Amino acid sequence: MKIVGFVGMPGSGKSEASEVAKSMGLRVVIMGDIIRQDAARLGLEPTDENLGKVGSALREKEGPDIIARRCLDAARRSGQDLAIIDGIRSKAEVDYFRSHSDGFKLVEIWTPSEARRMRLASRRRPDDGAASPASLKRREGREMGWGMGEAIEAADVRICNEGSIEDLRSSVREFLRLFSERSIGDQGP
Repeated sequence: MKIVGFVGMPGSGKSEASEVAKSMGLRVVIMGDIIRQDAARLGLEPTDENLGKVGSALREKEGPDIIARRCLDAARRSGQDLAIIDGIRSKAEVDYFRSHSDGFKLVEIWTPSEARRMRLASRRRPDDGAASPASLKRREGREMGWGMGEAIEAADVRICNEGSIEDLRSSVREFLRLFSERSIGDQGP
């Protein structure tokens, strides 16, 4: 299986990039959904604080690549040759995907911090909190503590999300199209 992973700070546009992949018929596995499922199983509301605690507890108990392992299992169950993993948070996850796939590309979705904060405030997801500068700083600090900075540094490609949403969609669509074509070409006749 070949994998494209999306990494980026909260509100950078990873979810929108994943929607583009879905519209192209690709299998998308969202890492945060693994954590949300565990939180629901524990009877916890999907707040930023609760999801952060569940994510940290999972990584502490089962290893820093536990979310990646669960995501790869879900991707393989799809039966497709290419999967998109949304929400990589650590170098351990990057290393896991690189060593357990037939080809892995890590794509950073980059957006300036103020634009990200405004997006988080407007999407109103329960785990975004009030998207105040302080809450965003706490969330970013937690995710950097998981190793997000090292994961971002490991990115093979950076897509800048400074323009319109259609600019982002177009950039992601073009990258996925080229990656898919190269992947098919790698399989031989």
